[in-house]
Amino acid sequence: MSLSSASRAGIRRTQTILDRIVARKLEEVAALPDLPPPARVTTRGFARALRREDGAVAVIAEIKHASPSKGVLIEPFDPVMLARTYQSGGAAALSVLTDRDFFQGSLDDLRAARAEVALPVLRKDFTIDVRQIIEAARAGADAILLIAAILDDARLRDLHDAARGCGLDALVEVHDEAELDRALELGAPLVGVNNRDLHTFQVNLDVTRRLAARIPPDRTLVAESGIFTRGDVERMAAAGAHAVLVGESLVKAPDIAAQLRALVGVKRIES
Repeated sequence: MSLSSASRAGIRRTQTILDRIVARKLEEVAALPDLPPPARVTTRGFARALRREDGAVAVIAEIKHASPSKGVLIEPFDPVMLARTYQSGGAAALSVLTDRDFFQGSLDDLRAARAEVALPVLRKDFTIDVRQIIEAARAGADAILLIAAILDDARLRDLHDAARGCGLDALVEVHDEAELDRALELGAPLVGVNNRDLHTFQVNLDVTRRLAARIPPDRTLVAESGIFTRGDVERMAAAGAHAVLVGESLVKAPDIAAQLRALVGVKRIES
């Protein structure tokens, strides 16, 4: 199904920085060519990697150059070095920021990182159009991110279906109960709870704890934002998270490998 990038049909306004990012993303998408999906997609099983057989909370380690709130996070920025360090340090999967204007990322970062490791890779971007999903599949992504806050129900479902049609997993990100209810109604197998308040940029790990109680056990819960210490991972494990997505605390660490080793191996607490 083709979704028009020429209008805001299906796009929700949030009164946050997301509106500015999405406005720019609409311009980017308008310039994308209409390409067919790759004839054959061989993925590495992003969703499967988050359900670890050893019962540990999976760490999705993020390759992230900059952010709108913190500016440049790491220099020199070397996605290949980060990917290798993350794989050797025990990460279950990678997340690669590919947004250019706000995060200084690119699809080339994803291609370079994925070529060097065996881990599954999430394309982390602001997905509003099917062409971005096809672009991700052609670049070798194993999963894409869908942010419930910026998509109405129809477009969220269409993009979720499009991702699955391309053979990709889709991580549906939510911030509150209303967005979670929408993700659950969609039947999303992967639910990411973002602990960051988009209005204040403040982080509260209790958001994951609060929403986790509403998530059925057959869904995979990923806690996002604000995870800096092993104690933070333990709190997310106690809440029932299957995985944590960690970016800033890794790329800003003096010793990235040591920081990652401190976060892996926490056993998930079954409810």
